[in-house]
Amino acid sequence: MAGFDKHDLSGFVGKHLVYTYDNGWNYEIYIKNDHTIDYRIHSGIVANRWVKDQRVFIARVGAEIYKISWTEPTGTDVSLIANLQDMIYHGTIFFPRWVINDPKKTVCFQNEHIPQMEAYREAGPVYPTEVIDEFATITFVRTCAQNDDSIINCPASELPADFPRNLANKT
Repeated sequence: MAGFDKHDLSGFVGKHLVYTYDNGWNYEIYIKNDHTIDYRIHSGIVANRWVKDQRVFIARVGAEIYKISWTEPTGTDVSLIANLQDMIYHGTIFFPRWVINDPKKTVCFQNEHIPQMEAYREAGPVYPTEVIDEFATITFVRTCAQNDDSIINCPASELPADFPRNLANKT
């Protein structure tokens, strides 16, 4: 029997995190509530892409370990594990071939382009899928209120220079 309540997401909901994958890609995520995230991509093949109100599945798999999974309108599948105690992430991203072939098509505020993302997905190609399976270091964590639309509200290219991308600050 687990030594934690696997249904209790209160230690994760409201978290705003910045993390850098071992391959150098820098991402940001805000756990908006128990079924929704907002995220922004700072570097990598889809840098400056950002998304609000992405529907997700969140599970607590350890005392301070959470798993988030979702499928994007692009057809990209994502599964992340956040270990808040050790400040590490593990992410697996399953990119459809069309995203790998032309990643710039997805660089936008997705919410304003969902029909276009779905059309790209339907046009494909989907296979072969490109799997990115990487560890990441969590460089910034803060606790925010739930459902705060001000946390992630602009593309990474519009952030102030002092945005805390590389802080190792656990609060």
